[in-house]
Amino acid sequence: MNAIPAQEIKRRGIAAVDDLIAKGDLHVIRNNQPQYVVLSEERYQELIVAEQEAYYARIRASLEDLKEGRVKRGTADDLIKELKLEG
Repeated sequence: MNAIPAQEIKRRGIAAVDDLIAKGDLHVIRNNQPQYVVLSEERYQELIVAEQEAYYARIRASLEDLKEGRVKRGTADDLIKELKLEG
């Protein structure tokens, strides 16, 4: 991942980001630590779509577990007992 010091953005403005974002995602370094990540709009949208797809996959898997009877209903106390987490 590309990196740019925050001071460089302060000095050159958004043009400093424009030069590097074409090469990929960009870490902004502040106090010698990565503080921010700058993404292109296209990359941001890709991440949003991937996140939504993962969410729907988890929901589908949960519904399949429920349909196949792999889900137990109970209380938190029941779960603690089953996992043998009692002191």
